[in-house]
Amino acid sequence: MSWSARLTRWGFTPFDLLLFAVPVAIALRYVEAWYNATLLFVTAALAIVPLAGWMGRATEQLAARSGAGVGGFLNATFGNAAELIIGLVALSKGLTGVVKASITGSIIGNLLLVLGVSILAGGLRYPHQTFNQTAARISATSLGLGAIALLIPTIFHRSAELRGGWTAAGEQRLSLAIVIVLFVTYFFSLLFHLVTHRDLLGAPLQKETDAEKLWPLWQSITALAIATALIAWLSEFLVGSIEAARHSLGLTELFVGVVIVALVGNAAEHSTAVWMAWKNEMDLSLSIATGSSLQMALFVTPVLVFSSYAFGDPMTLEFSLPEIAAIVLSVWIVGQISGDGESNWLEGVQLLSVYIITGILFYFLPAPSIH
Repeated sequence: MSWSARLTRWGFTPFDLLLFAVPVAIALRYVEAWYNATLLFVTAALAIVPLAGWMGRATEQLAARSGAGVGGFLNATFGNAAELIIGLVALSKGLTGVVKASITGSIIGNLLLVLGVSILAGGLRYPHQTFNQTAARISATSLGLGAIALLIPTIFHRSAELRGGWTAAGEQRLSLAIVIVLFVTYFFSLLFHLVTHRDLLGAPLQKETDAEKLWPLWQSITALAIATALIAWLSEFLVGSIEAARHSLGLTELFVGVVIVALVGNAAEHSTAVWMAWKNEMDLSLSIATGSSLQMALFVTPVLVFSSYAFGDPMTLEFSLPEIAAIVLSVWIVGQISGDGESNWLEGVQLLSVYIITGILFYFLPAPSIH
């Protein structure tokens, strides 16, 4: 067996070339003479990318050994673990704006960037690709629910201010009630996808799991533990250097959260969606992209809101109007493109165009003035 085949067998991918950034980030953080906040931010971000990939692959390996039901639950629950860890670290440091922006960025990034690149890649190889229309419609409806849930608190905030009856406590109670509904809906969604309608929709996030492709159990557990610990450690570096880095680079907190932080957790893990589309497995590619966005809206967001109470600074679901517009329009255009059960490369270009346009919006959007 060649060295490349052995590396592939043990789970290595081209993203793992970025693992060099892990010791570099540690050195920049703890060697006083080398410390540079901007360089630390960039290096920590690069280091988290392959670690997020290892966390995802280890979870999938454990899922493959656990059977369809438990395995699907593991994949669905821990699919966005890197983003969740970064969000928790940011909450602990009081960076609620970054957390909200990263939620927005992860949702639109999966729907527009990941799915766009996937459809483009698959379409360049196969002129006409198809996928399960029923699954696509159910995902679009669920995404609509997530968008509505994030839209309502913003409408409440604006309406209550106009009526002169807005209070922070009222907005917190509204947000808490909504995330409880989302959390319950998430588990009903798992029941639907993994139990009652598994055959109809196809098993999401299921990969080849024949015996020779499975890792030893010790490797899966070790990889998951090490990747989780390192992501938590590097997230401290990343979040701790955000403020200095964004001032140095001339970026707003919103742009850093929506674009940069969201990309860090998604890049390696969701390259799988592109690879599946290249192999003409569009059902799997679509389920990865839309499923990850659903998970952010229905699971990760409630967990972050619940956790914010433990940190003593309750987070609400009141997002800025540009964030809400980006989420709603992303859900709408994905529903338009996926509703017919077919895709081609031009639709991938269209999704990427929308993502670039929203990125430009957040880049030029000025930071809110402090009164």
